[in-house]
Amino acid sequence: MQRNGVQNFEGIRISPCRRDQADAAQQAARRANDRRVLNGIFWVLRSGAPWRDLPETYGPRTTCYNRFVRWRRAGVWDQIMEALAAGHDAAVQMIDTSVVRVHQHGACIADNNYQDMGRSRGGLTSKIHAVVDTNGLPVHLALTPGEAHDNRLCSVLLSALLPQTMLLADRGYDADWIRELAR
Repeated sequence: MQRNGVQNFEGIRISPCRRDQADAAQQAARRANDRRVLNGIFWVLRSGAPWRDLPETYGPRTTCYNRFVRWRRAGVWDQIMEALAAGHDAAVQMIDTSVVRVHQHGACIADNNYQDMGRSRGGLTSKIHAVVDTNGLPVHLALTPGEAHDNRLCSVLLSALLPQTMLLADRGYDADWIRELAR
């Protein structure tokens, strides 16, 4: 079993989401193993390596890349995230943010107004807002420009917080309205 591969319980939970909206010609061709392709996509995303460096154990790199792009356009990644988050442990949840630097070529896409990038003293940055469960697995994720305050998306991220759930947060979330929202 691989260290960071898709586990059996995760594969079962996300299997309805992985159905490709492929046309009849693509369905007629022999389909590659979804789990192997998914592990290949995760390998590229985790390592930051180019698609051409994908090890052969994950299948053809073009298959992994094409499926990643098709699933992104079809919203399958959002469905996978929601399916995995549905089985989270709701007893304790934690919220925090992390600032990441934008790649030097990341801002050169013309006519793209949906980039969550902000300028700061360190250059272009984005901020990842995350709510995680007891095991540190993501429940909700969101992006904002790097200069945004930590609690900017708090009401959106905590909207699905169940009653009697203990919320752990740092002082960036120390506001009366957030405490009322968490009750």
